[in-house]
Amino acid sequence: MTTPAPRGRHNPRKKKRTTRRRLPMRYLLPSLLLVALLAMLMLRGYVHSEILADHRVQPPASTSHVPDEVLDGGPVIDARTPGERAKTLRIPDHKIVLTFDDGPDPVWTPKVLDQLKKYDAHGVFFVTGTMASRYPALVQRMVDEGHEVGLHTFNHPDLSYQSTDRIDWELSQNQLVLAGAAGIRTSLFRPPYSSFSDAMDNKSWPVTQYIGSRGYLTVVNNTDSEDWKRPGVRAIIDQATPRHGKGAVILMHDSGGDRSQTVAALDKFLPRMQDRGYEFTNLTAALGAPSAHTPATGFALWKGKAFVYAVDISEHVTSVLVVGLAVIGVLVITRFGLMLLLSFLHARRVRRKGFRWGEPFTRPVSVLVPAYNERKCIESTVRSLVASDYPIEVVVIDDGSTDGTADVVEAMGIPNVRVVRQRNAGKPAALNNGIAHARYDIVVMMDGDTVFEPTTVRELVQPFGDHRVGAVAGNAKVGNRDSLIGAWQHIEYVMGFNLDRRMYDILGCMPTIPGAVGAFRRDALDRIGGMSEDTLAEDTDVTMALHRDGWRVVYAENARAWTEAPESVQQLWSQRYRWSYGTMQAIWKHRRAVIERGPSGRFGRVGLPFVSLFMVVAPLLAPLIDVFLLYGLVFGPTGKTVTAWFGVLLIQAVCAAYAFRLDRERMTHLISLPLQQILYRQLMYVVLLQSWITALTGGRLRWQKLRRTGVVEAPGGAQARPVSRRKDPQQTDRRPVA
Repeated sequence: MTTPAPRGRHNPRKKKRTTRRRLPMRYLLPSLLLVALLAMLMLRGYVHSEILADHRVQPPASTSHVPDEVLDGGPVIDARTPGERAKTLRIPDHKIVLTFDDGPDPVWTPKVLDQLKKYDAHGVFFVTGTMASRYPALVQRMVDEGHEVGLHTFNHPDLSYQSTDRIDWELSQNQLVLAGAAGIRTSLFRPPYSSFSDAMDNKSWPVTQYIGSRGYLTVVNNTDSEDWKRPGVRAIIDQATPRHGKGAVILMHDSGGDRSQTVAALDKFLPRMQDRGYEFTNLTAALGAPSAHTPATGFALWKGKAFVYAVDISEHVTSVLVVGLAVIGVLVITRFGLMLLLSFLHARRVRRKGFRWGEPFTRPVSVLVPAYNERKCIESTVRSLVASDYPIEVVVIDDGSTDGTADVVEAMGIPNVRVVRQRNAGKPAALNNGIAHARYDIVVMMDGDTVFEPTTVRELVQPFGDHRVGAVAGNAKVGNRDSLIGAWQHIEYVMGFNLDRRMYDILGCMPTIPGAVGAFRRDALDRIGGMSEDTLAEDTDVTMALHRDGWRVVYAENARAWTEAPESVQQLWSQRYRWSYGTMQAIWKHRRAVIERGPSGRFGRVGLPFVSLFMVVAPLLAPLIDVFLLYGLVFGPTGKTVTAWFGVLLIQAVCAAYAFRLDRERMTHLISLPLQQILYRQLMYVVLLQSWITALTGGRLRWQKLRRTGVVEAPGGAQARPVSRRKDPQQTDRRPVA
């Protein structure tokens, strides 16, 4: 005998079950991808001076606290010895130290290096961490060709505005990049926005002292070529030429804009000065000091390499994403344009006076209702069919229900309503069983949680007056739209599904007959082998098969059906996961249509790419818009970012408003459209990403049953009498659509 657990104590099995709960992979993996994407964007923003950048420049200040030896001294300031006065150094006569700031640049730095190599000259490149981390190979080339490299901070801020912690950060990050790019450290430093030593003031001098205490030589200049002004080649040469054979530290730039004049000036300046007996040398060589470079070793070396490697990955990935974002933008604009144009043409065609599909279709049809545990919904469904103004028979296929669904239907005792019972085998098998029991040549298929309006069947079957039509898609609508998630799905159904179906109808590549409301020619189904169990989206699978067999598939806008949409995030995820994965399966199953001839080839080369692009690929990339929006709001041009996002939202709002107008829906539900675009799309992104993962890993997805409440009724339809049953205490009362 098992002893019950004493009161007041926790059941150990329950505790064990609780501790085993883990974050589902469908949430974990997309979250990790999102975090990785944001990290790469942040890193890219950091090395592009969009994050932590400070572009303020200090105006000139008093020089009262700057020693006269510095103001009147040379361009090299040595304040490295604590407790001693700083000293300055000059370059010996007939020696020139060419210095280049703000690089490396992928266009101009190689050309500058080529000129120096051409004339066997050397110089000093003061690199920024932002540029060196993006172009590390150029730093390595500088070192390999015998040039010296100095620090010019990481983000190029005016250090007189910065704290000592920020200064240390700028120096350490700059050194980190040098270690990763060329495996070295350097003792040379040039402050951003620096000039001659006599321009040192009370704001910049304390910074120079602090930099010296960190072990760096501060290098300014005593000859400014002013090449950054692009005054012309002759002016650059004249301003860079030392007077009377004096030595000089010459300031030039290899980045920061068009440096073609600098490169052209070097080609003339170098040989001219060499002819005058000048030597172009490194700074430490000119001063007779040891090299400024020391090898980076150990953890510092590998840390630098890891940083440079991470920057390289972020640069490539984000560049691809930027291209992807541009592609998405074009696709979104193109799709919306096509939707508006083709939907207008479709509505104009089917609504014009006297439009007919063919001879009026009046023959009776069979309505198939596959049902599995639909006790709460099935009575409303059947009664809505009985109220139809068209001659029908109703066949309810009970797919092994355990809640008495079939008993409810049989207890209703309605003529022309039959129940077919079978063991649980899935929806495709139930539909095929229903087709076998159907009496008529046209079969209408609907879900067990859906209700029809009295005119739905009549409107749905009229296109069969055209003998080329093999299937008809109806207008599925969300019945339980009184909640926020229901309103979002309502927008999606009206805009994303029904507006799409108008477009696909015109293009002749309707991808899906909705399971909630669709009609099929029985001969057409027989020719393709009936409903297939190969995919989880049997409605998409059978529609594609009909296209390939040469049948027309059209959209009947007035054949309205009201379906019960999922009422929780979990249920919605389950449904859309199955839809997305099933659609991928159907596309893969019919992939050979791309290379085939005839109707199959036409669908394969028009329909399949269209469906793949707009239903699988584009939605997967759509969250990039939101990621870049968030980044732009925080770090980028906020005004332009907000304008761009509202522009996209406006286009979507126009399409949604037009879709609502075509469907004669109230516009009030569009109030939630902005929130839908922010939140709902992320859920769809997670669903689609998980579907991709399942498909790529060869995973299997089972059918998932959604919990039903049975609250949906058709406006103007017959009201369902309540079924005798105990009320579910967890079920809340909800308003029906009517």
